[in-house]
Amino acid sequence: MESLLILTLIGSIWAFLAGSACCQRPAVVNIGAVFTFDSVIGRTAKVAMEAAVSDVNADPSILNGTKLNLVMADTHCNVLLGSIGAFHVLEKDVVAIVGPQSSVVAHMVLQITNNLQVPLISYAATDATLSALQFPFFLRTTHSDSDQMTALAELIDFYEWKEVIMIFVDDDYGRNGISTLTDELDKMFKISHKIPLPSLFHLREITDILNKSKLLGPRVYIVHVNPDPKLRIFKIAHQLNMMTSDYVWLATDWLSTTLDSILPMNKTSLNILQGVVVLRQHTPESSQKTTLWSRLRNYSLNVYALSAYDTIQVLARSIDKFLNEGRSITFSLKNKFHDLNTTKMPLGKLKVFDDGALLLSILLQTKFTGLSGRFEFNSDRNIISRGYEVLNIDQTGLRTVGYWSNITGFTIQSPETLKQKRISYTHLNQTLGNVTWPGGKTARPRGWVIADNERPLIIGVPLRVSFVEFVSVTNGSNKNIEGYCIDLFNEARKLVPYDVPYRFIPFGNGYSNPCYNDLVKNVANGIFDAAVGDIAIVANRTRIVDFSQPFASTGLVIVAPIKNSKSNAWVFLKPFTVEMWCVTSASFFMIGAVIWLLEHRVNDDFRGPPKRQLLTVILFSFSTLFKTNQEDTVSPLGRMVMVVWLFLLMVITSSYTASLTSILTVQQLSSPIKGLDDLITSEHPIGYQVGSFAYSYLTESLYLPRSRLVPLGSPEEYESALLKGPFKKGGVAAVVDELPYIELFLSGRNDFGMIGQPFTKSGWGFVSFSERISTCSRHFNSNSKALREWKTSEDPREVVLQEGLSWREEKEI
Repeated sequence: MESLLILTLIGSIWAFLAGSACCQRPAVVNIGAVFTFDSVIGRTAKVAMEAAVSDVNADPSILNGTKLNLVMADTHCNVLLGSIGAFHVLEKDVVAIVGPQSSVVAHMVLQITNNLQVPLISYAATDATLSALQFPFFLRTTHSDSDQMTALAELIDFYEWKEVIMIFVDDDYGRNGISTLTDELDKMFKISHKIPLPSLFHLREITDILNKSKLLGPRVYIVHVNPDPKLRIFKIAHQLNMMTSDYVWLATDWLSTTLDSILPMNKTSLNILQGVVVLRQHTPESSQKTTLWSRLRNYSLNVYALSAYDTIQVLARSIDKFLNEGRSITFSLKNKFHDLNTTKMPLGKLKVFDDGALLLSILLQTKFTGLSGRFEFNSDRNIISRGYEVLNIDQTGLRTVGYWSNITGFTIQSPETLKQKRISYTHLNQTLGNVTWPGGKTARPRGWVIADNERPLIIGVPLRVSFVEFVSVTNGSNKNIEGYCIDLFNEARKLVPYDVPYRFIPFGNGYSNPCYNDLVKNVANGIFDAAVGDIAIVANRTRIVDFSQPFASTGLVIVAPIKNSKSNAWVFLKPFTVEMWCVTSASFFMIGAVIWLLEHRVNDDFRGPPKRQLLTVILFSFSTLFKTNQEDTVSPLGRMVMVVWLFLLMVITSSYTASLTSILTVQQLSSPIKGLDDLITSEHPIGYQVGSFAYSYLTESLYLPRSRLVPLGSPEEYESALLKGPFKKGGVAAVVDELPYIELFLSGRNDFGMIGQPFTKSGWGFVSFSERISTCSRHFNSNSKALREWKTSEDPREVVLQEGLSWREEKEI
């Protein structure tokens, strides 16, 4: 029994000693830092991290006596060297790695740390794809590019620019950034041109790229590259006169980081950057930030330096919580690297952090308010966005013109102010301060220009041989194109406050009016950039091209021969028919007889010799009409009859007066065709204008047989065919054409007239293609099929252009 008690006591003592040894806090905890020492971000981040480690070790409330040791390795902004540096740091049994600052290096280092279960916390790698499930041990203490590109897309939308040019560094950081921006842009906006730059670009490459971009139409540039203290892109742009009022320059936070790191800037740099709008991660003002800046006043700290400082603080607090839970920091050699039989590579020394997943979980749950703001991780292992500042560079330097957050959009008050004042602000209340744009102007730039004067808009014009008052080519020259439609186009062009180079190209053979459907199809196919003329806006055309607002109201009408009823001496008899005249005359005699019967017994005026009474009966009603009667009615019945008779006289005289007035003032026309129904039900031939949409409407909408339709090419042919009539060869019963043509046809002819009202509603408009231009309102898109064809040696447009020009050569022969 005693031996059992002794064994139990020894076991308890052994368990207590083992537990104490296991739970003993380590004297030093190693953390790694992999970044580029000699870089815009790295120089200030190094100082900030060293200051953070010093503050943690000096604070007894953090780590409770355990010292934090920072093991650093220089990546030289190189994937290979960064990987080697990560290996060297991991050999020191680090529990986490801070960095790297480069997204490109981060992709490679993450492959290593994931296998070793060591959390990687980056304060500067903004590539959104790093947060993929592929890299579960990656955390980000700075904003993701997905937030920044959302802000940038909303900025473009705020100023209503439609197309932008993206200049980006051609690596993971740049490509994924532009991909994110493309996803954020609405379908109404787009990146029309993407200009990649190599990671180590030279001045000559920038010069060539910017020179080529000057030939393009868009003038809104977005620059997304790595921090560049030499500001090479903007220096070249300034030398090429691309920092003028025609241009817009937007930059991601690489530029604000650069400027924060090299301030104060000289006046030359300010002049180069004047008008640029740039984003910067928002960090609220605090006494802690002011204190750090005063401590490190010899260094120009940027936002990423503050994030680096806070990253050390968050990591230290998470390690402290990890140790307080009784966990020990242990590493295991049981990994696939240790199993490799090699002595030349140090892979066998790499160890797996046994509780790396637990430390990662603690990190993700940590909430902390640091120098850069509130730290709280979301489901993507990124900190919750604190928004961006919208900065404008003018002669005084960086100037804040507003703030952006994914909740409020653009505001002129900081998020802290809105929260403090409890102001409800939504995306419907978008506002920014005044911006000084390149060139010193404060008005919003248009954002595009016509791409190149050497590539004018190719505008098709119908080469008409009839009704040339609307469009005509005179003197056999493309420059001498006249007519109502051309005059209207020129007047509209004068309202545009910039030059619109264009070239009119006649479409047609010069012998007959062209087919307008073919002209519209050539615009849709890119042969022409637009078309100007008497082009009807109809449904089947609007499916393939865009039209301007109609400048003339039109519709299909019927014109036919008419007979004129000329006035003569007996015109006063025409208001009433013969039957009406007979009934009216009989009424006069009947009323006289009725009044005589009612009055002659009681009224002396209706007595006397038979001859006098007969005249009274005959003339009484007529004298009443002209108010000259001498007889008065005295009987009640006689007076009632007179009231009725006077009412009937008023109706008869009013109707007669109105009809006679109409006959004398309006020309009376007559035609055997009374309207569209008569035209359809008859079997007579119908004329239409060559090239007009009337043919397709009559056959496809009204289902008239094609055999009944007779093509006519000019007003003279209209007249001849109508005079021949439907029973002679070549004659027609009526002509169906658009209202403006018919009005012009009838202006000098009295033997024809319009029958009924227009039976279609339409209008004339200018034609353009939505993916290229809208005449006088949009620029020529150099990505269009038309421009690509223009640049080829065999331009397919020349075939059509030659068809439009060959008629003059034949006439000259």
